[in-house]
Amino acid sequence: MADWRMRPSTAADVDAVAELRAVVLRADLERLGRYDEQRVRQRLRDGFCPAHTRVIEVAGAFAGCVALRPADDAYWLEHFYLSPLLQGRGTGTAVLRDLLAGCDRRGVAVRLNVLRGSAARRLYERHGFVAEAEDTVDVFMVREAAAATKG
Repeated sequence: MADWRMRPSTAADVDAVAELRAVVLRADLERLGRYDEQRVRQRLRDGFCPAHTRVIEVAGAFAGCVALRPADDAYWLEHFYLSPLLQGRGTGTAVLRDLLAGCDRRGVAVRLNVLRGSAARRLYERHGFVAEAEDTVDVFMVREAAAATKG
């Protein structure tokens, strides 16, 4: 696993995050017939909130991002993108474990949506997320805070 750290994001990070999103989601969006070169970036720009987003750095360089947005009954895990060069090497697992530990300490559930057929779903299931609903594009998942404290 690479040596990583998270730092708060700033508005200046939006272009790097939007570009990484386009790269990471391309294959799944194409498979679903939903890839649009401009829209994939613009949707990120339209919803980017630096206050809830952390930038993942490996060896001091931009490697990904993740957002944890508070909602009424849970946090929403959003925009979890990691450079394809780092996927499958433990960095995403370490980042997710760190974020979920904080949510467990606060006793708050975590919700997310993942594209149907995405390999990322297996990562989330390994960390206690279960599917609640799905539509033609997304699977909506939840992980109760107690899931990490039971075992």
